Amino acid sequence: MRLSQFPIFTTKETPADAEIVSHQLMLRTGMIRRVAAGLYSWMPLGLRVLHKVSTIVREEMNRAGCVEMLMPSIQPVELWQESGRINAYGRELLRIQDRHDRDFCYGPTHEEVVTSHFRQEFHSYRQLPINLYQIQTKFRDEIRPRFGVMRAREFLMKDGYSFHMDEAGLDEGYQRMRSAYSRVFERCGLEYRIVVADAGQIGGSGSEEFHVLAEAGEDLLAVSSEGSYAANVEAAVCSAPAASRSAPGAAMEKVETPTQKTIAELSDFLGVAPSQCLKTLLVVGSDGHPVVLLLRGDHELNEIKAEKHPLIAEPLQMASDAQIEQVFGAPAGFIGPVGINAPIVADHAALAMADFVCGANQNGWHLQQVNWERDLPLPQAADLRIIAAGDPSPDGKGTVSLVRGIEVGHIFKLGDKYSKAMNVTVLDEGGKSHTPIMGTYGIGVSRIVGAAIEQHNDDKGICWPTPLAPFTLALLPINPGKSERVRETTEQLYTALLERGIDVVIDDRGLRPGVMFADIELIGIPHRVVIGDRGLEAGTLEYKARRDAESRDIDNSLEAILDAIS
Repeated sequence: MRLSQFPIFTTKETPADAEIVSHQLMLRTGMIRRVAAGLYSWMPLGLRVLHKVSTIVREEMNRAGCVEMLMPSIQPVELWQESGRINAYGRELLRIQDRHDRDFCYGPTHEEVVTSHFRQEFHSYRQLPINLYQIQTKFRDEIRPRFGVMRAREFLMKDGYSFHMDEAGLDEGYQRMRSAYSRVFERCGLEYRIVVADAGQIGGSGSEEFHVLAEAGEDLLAVSSEGSYAANVEAAVCSAPAASRSAPGAAMEKVETPTQKTIAELSDFLGVAPSQCLKTLLVVGSDGHPVVLLLRGDHELNEIKAEKHPLIAEPLQMASDAQIEQVFGAPAGFIGPVGINAPIVADHAALAMADFVCGANQNGWHLQQVNWERDLPLPQAADLRIIAAGDPSPDGKGTVSLVRGIEVGHIFKLGDKYSKAMNVTVLDEGGKSHTPIMGTYGIGVSRIVGAAIEQHNDDKGICWPTPLAPFTLALLPINPGKSERVRETTEQLYTALLERGIDVVIDDRGLRPGVMFADIELIGIPHRVVIGDRGLEAGTLEYKARRDAESRDIDNSLEAILDAIS
């Protein structure tokens, strides 16, 4: 490839509306161009990188025994109604009508469509297991698209769906995909972690996410300091404290707190740590009646954990001010569990407290030195809180630290969520109808590009891992218009490198050396070779790897170049 025939659109200025490094550099290098909020065109340079990622994903899926297909991006709404997911997905599902007023949606994912195809084409256990995948454009109507391709409304995704006769088959297929995804991210040169995750809108019995570690990540991850445990904070398990509860001290006492409503205000006013204050919340229960939730004052409610509790309505709904007054006889800020006639669920850490402070259920008053089993009965225990840095690791190995991650892959055990809802059956060995169970597996192909840049950049631009780079090697001739020797050497090397299968480009745009070097570094090409008269007279070429601080001379030969870039 010659840059005189391959348009690139680099700029020196950092776009004002680009908040994170990957968005800035993708715009500066001309990889993408904005069409509308969350909608981008992939320009020639960016598309080369996108194709590199797609190739790696496709190779690993095929290696794992998956079968590629392609489904339409526009889907009939009837399939979503059949699965029961039409309302659950929310406003991210873009709904449209055709000229005949028939309802369609732009697919954010394809569980319904692939299940419909399976229902039509697969009828026997002999055809299972099967894993069908595609690499295709998706659309999710994000309320706030941002960060370029990291949270775009339209994006390229690899989505796969497996069908099995039993749990053992699903487990095997799930582990095969887990290994295949790991190979994808390793081949892409990314530092990543596999974390326990919530199944979210997709559903199912279990799921794990693949996160590229980067400060720009929107997800907060809890990772073990000594073990292999890692989880999204929304799914991270908080173990019950190992230490036993302290014995009660002084008698319970009522204390006036005229305006102290928050944990911070109460802690400061009474001179106690936030961890000695009890946080009381009221939510709507699964039967429509209020349920009291209790947490230690320095902990935060994990809403995803809470709404999965059988006593609590899903999605989680906080009680109204009127309901709070009705249950406690006092406004929020002065409420507590003592003397309350309502279902109570307490976090494990809250039940380990002794001599704590809580609301007195009277405006302007709190209780001090409150103790379980002496001043109020022990309520039901549950894991309700968000894990915090320094907590014991759930695997018992060290403590938890919190790091940022960019989700680039997600795998799910769906079970029969879709196959049962859509009346899918196959015949088993005995000739009886059997409902197959499913797994689903997604990789954000376009998001990997942004995530790779977040991990691999410096003050000069992108530092691509070689497998993802738009070109592996750039040949940079100096003043080729004035030197036949430079032109001939460049062309000879270019032809020889192509014959060896090297993804090489010549910068023949006629730019000044400084501008040419800056462009190549900004774009992030891993290797560059400068061909100039002075070096050729000495029998050398100037070589520099993208991450090297200085260039060095190598012999003027194909073998020397191949050795340098290997």
